[in-house]
Amino acid sequence: MNEKGSTIQDVYYVSGSTAILAEDMGKALLAQFQGIRFREEKIPFVHTPDDARKALAHILQQSEGGQPLIFCTIMEQETRDVFNCPEVKFFDIFLNTLELLEKALGAEALREPGYSRHFTISKMDKRVDAIHFSLEHDDGTKPAEYDEAEIILIGVSRSGKTPVSIYLATHMELKSANFPLTSDHLDQHELPKEIVRNRKKVIGLTCSPGYLHNIREKRYAGSTYASLANCTKELQQAKRLYLRHNLKVLNVEGRSIEEIAVQAIQGIGLARKNNRSRGRDIDGRKI
Repeated sequence: MNEKGSTIQDVYYVSGSTAILAEDMGKALLAQFQGIRFREEKIPFVHTPDDARKALAHILQQSEGGQPLIFCTIMEQETRDVFNCPEVKFFDIFLNTLELLEKALGAEALREPGYSRHFTISKMDKRVDAIHFSLEHDDGTKPAEYDEAEIILIGVSRSGKTPVSIYLATHMELKSANFPLTSDHLDQHELPKEIVRNRKKVIGLTCSPGYLHNIREKRYAGSTYASLANCTKELQQAKRLYLRHNLKVLNVEGRSIEEIAVQAIQGIGLARKNNRSRGRDIDGRKI
């Protein structure tokens, strides 16, 4: 307990590799416990039982008998078992799942640390290219290059285009562009030809006038731009444009960036296309 009475729990992510996966999976689980504060540390590259004993000694010294949580992705049993002791709360992220998969598939798992890095490295160039593309095509920049985009987000100001676009690039390796619908397009009831030409990969973002008003008020309080009347007008104009060009529409209100990104690629059928085009066997060969 800290001075305010809230709980603080020590957490360690231990791995025979980078500990990135242990951390990601552990954080995803801990996110379900909002009333607890977590003090976290990664301990990567634990290769031998001796490495494990040194790491455990460090953990116990740091935690001072507080029985810390350990999320572990170590594959080698003797090394992994060092952490499975009464002084800690041990969570083996892989073991039970791998054993179930082995039974289901009728095959033995590789049980090699860091094997997923073979796939990560092969994807790195695509991810970097996607990030560069998305940054260079943010907020309506370089629309002449929209033919190269895999997905295009459009919407009125403050409808969430940029953060979703960057998420699509960094987490889904997609070349994402985004375009703001300003008064020039809304009043003229027309979209740029580059967007119309690529409308099959365009998602129109929308929300309620009240939601947009609240977002804009936080930065431009009392302005015409943030007024409820103006927000209502812009959203109605945008909706007419979406209907006119038969665009897929996604309501962003109350949704996380992750949800919006997933629903956006589903909306234009990109998830299905990627699954088909990326079909591979366990060694990374196309199937």
